[in-house]
Amino acid sequence: MSKSLALPPLSNANPRIYAYEDKHYPDLLKIGYTTRNAEERIKEQFPIIRPGEKSWKIVLDESALKEDGSAFTDHTVHKALEKLGIQREKGEWFRVSKEEVKSVILSLRKGKEIDLSRDLSFEMRPEQQKAVEKTAQYFQEQFKRNPNHDAKFLWNAKMRFGKTFTAYQLALKMGWKRLLVLTFKPAVSSAWREDLERHIDFKGWKFYKAEDNQIPSLGQNPFVYFASLQDILGKSDKKIKEKNRWIHEINWDCVIFDEYHYGAWRDSTKDLFEDGDKEEQKAENQMEEAKSLPITSNFRLYLSGTPFRAIQGGEFLEDQIFNWTYTDEQRAKTDWPTQYPSKHNPYAALPRMMLMTYELPSDIREVAMGGEFDGFDLNKFFEASGSAKTAHFKHEAEVLRWLDVIRGVARRTEIDTLKTETNERPQMPFDKGYFRDAMRHTFWYMPTVSACDAMANLLKAPENAFWNEYKVIVAAGSKAGMGAKAIEPVKKAMNGGNIHGSPQDALTTKTITLSCGKLTTGVTVKPWGGILMLRNSQGPETYFQAAFRVQSPWTLPADTLSSPEIILKKQCYVFDFAPNRALRQVVTYSSRLDINEVGREKNIAEFLNFLPVIAYDGARMTQINAENIFDMAEVGTTGNLLARKWEDTLLVNVDDSTLRRVLENQDVYDAVMRIEGFRGLVSDEGNIFEQLISKNESVKKLKQKNTLEVLDKAEKNNSLMKKKNIKTCENKYRKNS
Repeated sequence: MSKSLALPPLSNANPRIYAYEDKHYPDLLKIGYTTRNAEERIKEQFPIIRPGEKSWKIVLDESALKEDGSAFTDHTVHKALEKLGIQREKGEWFRVSKEEVKSVILSLRKGKEIDLSRDLSFEMRPEQQKAVEKTAQYFQEQFKRNPNHDAKFLWNAKMRFGKTFTAYQLALKMGWKRLLVLTFKPAVSSAWREDLERHIDFKGWKFYKAEDNQIPSLGQNPFVYFASLQDILGKSDKKIKEKNRWIHEINWDCVIFDEYHYGAWRDSTKDLFEDGDKEEQKAENQMEEAKSLPITSNFRLYLSGTPFRAIQGGEFLEDQIFNWTYTDEQRAKTDWPTQYPSKHNPYAALPRMMLMTYELPSDIREVAMGGEFDGFDLNKFFEASGSAKTAHFKHEAEVLRWLDVIRGVARRTEIDTLKTETNERPQMPFDKGYFRDAMRHTFWYMPTVSACDAMANLLKAPENAFWNEYKVIVAAGSKAGMGAKAIEPVKKAMNGGNIHGSPQDALTTKTITLSCGKLTTGVTVKPWGGILMLRNSQGPETYFQAAFRVQSPWTLPADTLSSPEIILKKQCYVFDFAPNRALRQVVTYSSRLDINEVGREKNIAEFLNFLPVIAYDGARMTQINAENIFDMAEVGTTGNLLARKWEDTLLVNVDDSTLRRVLENQDVYDAVMRIEGFRGLVSDEGNIFEQLISKNESVKKLKQKNTLEVLDKAEKNNSLMKKKNIKTCENKYRKNS
């Protein structure tokens, strides 16, 4: 019997342990073994056991191979469950959860003691292994040089890198037993707890949270203590809080700063720790300095997906940084099938992002011009006042028209007559076409709490039938709760009223989440497919932390768990109505976060390959490339786009007044002459515009003096020549169009 529990490797088989449920046996699971397909094996049983309609469903399908290559059977699993006090019912049926069965399988596979609370066993991805290896090597080298040196290291790793799991793997490699995790965003505590308590690799570790008011045992058992920096920095009568005194009295193996971009660079935080980079300071001085610090540690690990200030400020040297950006992730996703054709792609469910920028019609924008960057001011446009029930927008009429624009029902002159390059209407976020499925659940990033309330009141108004289809959640202000509490109403609305619903529930509901800061970092809301940036920029950190909220994978299990997962969200969207601002953020993220010296334009080009940017400039929707993104970011258009506008007879009239305004402004004149569409306008005598400028000295002086009087005089002296050339120019424009 014992030999049958440890089968030799099967060369032509795939040993599996499966579990399935049957509606005739509620709350029970049957656990079996097969070397074929689990579904085929179960189908063979049921025509005999219970013919007719399918009543069973596979809930678990796992490999039965151990790490040494040998196999185990369902009998091994049965005995392990019985040893844990879980009894059989009706033969091979057990009153057990699929998570508990999985925990047993994982323990048998790895040869570890069984812990029913641990049902995760995934391994590190290649980039996670590199992060652990590079960081451990640096820390070990620094420790050998000076055991009293408080070495630091930065993980510049975007959301979905798996920072908590990877940090714990680093702790195992380094042999750490006391970890202090500090953050300015306490809502991320659930992720730190889950990985530690559910993954089989971290058996024996304990998780403590400051709110629990429980001091860990400082014995042999390794532990993680999670606290907010606000709490640690807080003082009572200018002294350390009594409840936090023990934190300052022990030596930590490592202090981990999570979400570092949210405040860990502040002076008040740095005062807690020694500089650690004063290489010329003698060891004995470092030791004395360390003794006087409120918190001491051997190592410090900084985690952030957007550490712009830390990198640009030179806070970390190149050998102190591990880099993993959106570009790295999407490149790995693309390359995986070629590099590992027989393995499941761990990046497959990570959706590709697309940035859509829109320049609104001028009569909508004019109520909020002259703000940020002397352009369209989103905060001013969405300015609101009043309490939750009475909140309203200052420019409510324009906001209502904006709501019509984003669902594609604005006036004909604003949308229908402005065609794309393929002669189709430009795609609007809530139009009936391209984005419809992705926009089932969206996040709207508003300027203020009042703006959130005002928008909710508009969307919920009975006369706005289109928006009444969406459940609107205001995740702003004190009423929304703090941390994880703020996300509960969102998940409840998505799941049709059940906070613990399944991923399928969100396929039948529609939601809009309004926020001015909450839920923009450290949270995962899988069904969000798009984010609307409706506030002025607060820097690239805030912008991309919010943007990456919509990139969370959203999947469903396939009919059989051995099959690939069903990916519900392959693409997600960022919508921005301040185009110049949006493109500046793209330039910043793609060129400043990659520390590899490969060239700014090359970094941007690769980034745009994986995150396309589509700009709607009021006339056309155009995909932006690395060559013209700088022009778009600074002036809102490119030479080619401007030339197209001028070549369209519906958009320009080349008359005396137009020419005068061009010539009066040196910057405009220089810009026009850089446009290929103008330089290419030639006659038999040469370039028409060059003739207009160069043939008459008076016009040259006109550009320099910039006065209307000189222009009038110059026009009188050259009226015949200019009228002839302007007429030729107009004819060529209309002919070309």
